[in-house]
Amino acid sequence: MNKKLNILFLCSWYPSKISPTNGDFIQRHAETVALRHNVTVLHIITDENLKTNKEIEYTKINEVEVYIGYLKKTNNPLLKWKRYFLMFKELTFNIKDFQLIHANILYPFGIFAWYLKMTKNIPYIISEHWTGFLRENSHKLSFFKKIIVKIICKKANFVCPVSEKLKEDMIFLGLNANYQVVGNVVDTSIFYPSEEKKGSRFQVVHVSNFNDVQKNITGLLKTAKKLETKIENFNFCFIGGDEKKIETIIKKLSFKNETLKFLGHLSQKELALELKKANLCISFSNYETFSIVPLEAISCGISVISTNTGILPELPQEDFFIIIPIADEEVLYNTVLEIYNNPPTLNIEEMHHFVENKFSKKAILSAFSDLYYKAIYHNDTN
Repeated sequence: MNKKLNILFLCSWYPSKISPTNGDFIQRHAETVALRHNVTVLHIITDENLKTNKEIEYTKINEVEVYIGYLKKTNNPLLKWKRYFLMFKELTFNIKDFQLIHANILYPFGIFAWYLKMTKNIPYIISEHWTGFLRENSHKLSFFKKIIVKIICKKANFVCPVSEKLKEDMIFLGLNANYQVVGNVVDTSIFYPSEEKKGSRFQVVHVSNFNDVQKNITGLLKTAKKLETKIENFNFCFIGGDEKKIETIIKKLSFKNETLKFLGHLSQKELALELKKANLCISFSNYETFSIVPLEAISCGISVISTNTGILPELPQEDFFIIIPIADEEVLYNTVLEIYNNPPTLNIEEMHHFVENKFSKKAILSAFSDLYYKAIYHNDTN
């Protein structure tokens, strides 16, 4: 079935002037779906600097219509919910004729999806990315939130975690639903192999927000310090986060001037260029629901080392990525040295197709479209 649908993306996270990169993977989902369907995004966020009680911003980017409601900050939770609901009502009044709701993140915007299903019998599916539903973090969930998300899951036509790990941990929490795993989008038109020869330096890349609790930046830096004495012309490039977050540990380890490089946040095209220059990409996280950068690196024809987190352990094992235990700095150190001393022979086109077949825009669009048609044409009231 190829009928063009009108889809409302209800987004708990989405890039805005307050958080320009927050939920950019949801934005990529929306723009991918817009290749076939009409997509409208609704997002609401608090703005501490807002002079009035509310402000609405409308843009159209890559065929996606985006409505963002900005609300004045309040410390009163009841007033906050009232403002959010009134903004939601105002925005949905302006968005006409949507046939299906694609909610992103169960809480809080899943509540709005549930409300629309109850009041207008519009079906909804949910994409879930949040690390808070992983088993190791679930103790942080409040009793109230658990009750609400259980209801939202039960009423959804489909719940789409981005990985099997996340699905299993949501089931462990008692979130019963009609689950269909659908991953994140890798833009394989940007992340593709380069035939250019690498530079004389052995460059390792890590991309994240530098959240040490999740990404284990301390462990990476300690390993990098050991490696700089073993690898000639060694360079470790950190991308995405704020160097100030980790300046204490950097000073303590006392690196050579040329070892570390920090590039801050990069666009997708800029990131692809940096990955193509690298010899190796590392993800040393303590937990992940998906972890898209390793796939982007593989799509560029770059070897990857990843801890046993995210999506890679769920994929068929290949010689271009290596899975290591969480937080094991010694294994990381030895694995990097092995790749440096015995560079693998890589089939870069095969690596690109490995990602393209499952996570390209075409693949994700097909997966979501199938669920949309099933939800609309086999909808029940739950």
